Amino acid sequence: MLLALLVLAVLLLWRQYATPAAPIRIGVLHSLTGPMASSERPLVDAIRLAVEEINAAGGLLGRPVEMVLADGASDWPRFAREAERLIVEQQVSALFACWTSACRKAVKPVVEKHRHLMFYPVQYEGLESSPHIIYTGAAPNQQIIPGTRWALDKLGRRVYLLGSDYIFPRAANHIIRDLVLAGGGHVLAERYLAMDATDMTSVVEEIRRLRPEVVFNTINGDANTHFFRALRTAGLADVPVMSFSLAEHGMAGSEAALLSAHYAVWGYFQSLDSPENRRFVAAFKARFGAQRVTSDPIEAAYTSVRLWSRAVLDAGTAAPHEVNRTILRQSLGGPAGVVTVDAHSRHLWKMARIGQFQADGQLRQVWTTTQPIRPTPYPTYRSLREWRVVSDRLNHQARP
Repeated sequence: MLLALLVLAVLLLWRQYATPAAPIRIGVLHSLTGPMASSERPLVDAIRLAVEEINAAGGLLGRPVEMVLADGASDWPRFAREAERLIVEQQVSALFACWTSACRKAVKPVVEKHRHLMFYPVQYEGLESSPHIIYTGAAPNQQIIPGTRWALDKLGRRVYLLGSDYIFPRAANHIIRDLVLAGGGHVLAERYLAMDATDMTSVVEEIRRLRPEVVFNTINGDANTHFFRALRTAGLADVPVMSFSLAEHGMAGSEAALLSAHYAVWGYFQSLDSPENRRFVAAFKARFGAQRVTSDPIEAAYTSVRLWSRAVLDAGTAAPHEVNRTILRQSLGGPAGVVTVDAHSRHLWKMARIGQFQADGQLRQVWTTTQPIRPTPYPTYRSLREWRVVSDRLNHQARP
């Protein structure tokens, strides 16, 4: 009896004074300042929620997960520098990073140089692949292509193309233009705005003069607020807009009323009615405030961490090169439904959904695919070689 009590006392002392297990560190690299901050800050919250849930369940491999946060400040060269610092100095096990394609293209060579692992959570133009990136946002055939085809069929074929001046809008509009012309439509104009643009006078006046049947919108960040406000002020709020980069959290409060005649295409809406999504939305609001909303990029950022955590457990280590192998066999049922990593393309099989904005800022689903779509980052109507020529030309045209 005395021996048993002694052993118990030793164990209690060991637990009290033993060195805690070192955390598994992940790098979270998003814009916390600048014109993209309003879009990217909510993604940091989604990652934080996933990390807190993992830690509440005991962590990974007996270790807590720790976020190391860095501000890309809406500046592409800074994103590259911060990625280098997180990998080399902070020794993070994975990066969860970027919104715009410009920042992703700045970070990509850094991740590849170090043979590391990055998760990119936003829909994009495709025309890219990397053995060290998992793309959890939509590929073109999961967003741009179905959204364009639906709009041409339902809204009209006289179109106006408007985007921010960087690679994603230019590449997206190249694909959209292909589809419009193939469908017998007409591109009335194609215009690009600076990321920090606030003056929409010339764009709105041109829309008034040309009167398109649909505007395809690839504006990113705060410029969306100025655009939709200018449309309403000009009495053009009835001109339908199909947005590819504006989600539920892109407008708040009274600004939501600006969007009631317009549409967006994503793989996830907060309004989806499923047990998994109801739990996710409730948890997000409980953690960050009842007024907060979720969106496709938020869901993808959250799902990225959950997929990574499963790959860590499968690998039995958080080492990037090992997790990069096991991540290719991951699948889970989450807020957007079942998503699966496609081992060939390193993108996710995802649903495509089109929603109409409501007065409260939510999206009401008006169309959806019947099952997840296999990702095709290079649309199949051109060869890989032809797309690489197109991509090089668009990269040259876009602002840095």
